[in-house]
Amino acid sequence: MFEKLVDVKNRYDEINQLLMDPTVINDNKRYKDLMKEYKNLTPIVEKFDEYTSAKNNFEEAKEMLDEGGLDPEFKEIVQMQYEEGKETMEKCGEELKILLLPKDEDDDRNVIIEIRGGAGGEEAALFAYNLYRMYNMYADSKGWKTEILSLNETELGGFKEVSFSVEGDSVYSRFKFESGVHRVQRVPDTETQGRIHTSTVTVAVMLEVDDVEIDINPADLKIDTFRSSGAGGQHINKTSSAIRVTHLPTGLVVECQDERSQHKNKDKALKVLRSRLYDIEKAKQDAEVAEARKSQVGTGDRSERIRTYNYPQGRLTDHRIGLTLYRLEQILNGDLDEVIDSLVTVDQAEKLKRAEEN
Repeated sequence: MFEKLVDVKNRYDEINQLLMDPTVINDNKRYKDLMKEYKNLTPIVEKFDEYTSAKNNFEEAKEMLDEGGLDPEFKEIVQMQYEEGKETMEKCGEELKILLLPKDEDDDRNVIIEIRGGAGGEEAALFAYNLYRMYNMYADSKGWKTEILSLNETELGGFKEVSFSVEGDSVYSRFKFESGVHRVQRVPDTETQGRIHTSTVTVAVMLEVDDVEIDINPADLKIDTFRSSGAGGQHINKTSSAIRVTHLPTGLVVECQDERSQHKNKDKALKVLRSRLYDIEKAKQDAEVAEARKSQVGTGDRSERIRTYNYPQGRLTDHRIGLTLYRLEQILNGDLDEVIDSLVTVDQAEKLKRAEEN
């Protein structure tokens, strides 16, 4: 491990020099790539420097203690330095093992999130809105940009389906465990007997892709226009600005009616279609390494029930890692870090375990 850390430190120093080279600065792509690598290596190098400093203090103290002849008061100080150095080395060593784990190459990418109401009718649609609001508020807290790509509302303000993009720093690394079935238990406003209903919502987190990654043949597309409909759509109902794109080889259908412009709706629909096609391809690749994925946190399968939101008890339970938190209101208001951090920690522990076994 320490040979690898020395190599990382050398590469870090090399990039530091390159970033000051005028020829590199003027090459936008190379400069951007190097900055990304530099950013990824920084936490490893900083932790390694902390480890090295602790190691030096530990060895210095050990040498003095081994030599002996210290007066009691000074010996106590040296002993403390010895213990602190040893403790810091052990702590940094464990953290470095995690930092050196192979990074998911998609972690820095933007995402498109699709939320669909499942079992439960109008109540499921209302909870789909709650989840959209939760993710949107979480994105705001991180300084990320969100944009609705497609929306199908209900008369009561719920979402039958919503697709939206999230752009920012390391977005996928924080959202990648959200795919699956989210279950809600609460008393609907329309329930006169006060009975708790159970509804479900499906969340799919897909990587945002561009034309280069997914090449769509225009001949494979059937594009229809129609008048926008649904709650709040009256101002655009007069013209056929809504777009329905059908990908003939797969049968995938994407509708977009959020914009007044037919051209903008088409662009948004194609953006969602590209991500869906990429998601299908990625699922095939994941299936090929399914054995390795069994020990990871969830499979990303949309049919897997991953979480329950229990309103009467103010409780959230993530079934994949056995996490239960009694702070549902804060979580639904976008305070998701504790949940996501727990998922990331368990995933890292599983990866570390496999790395040590291999």
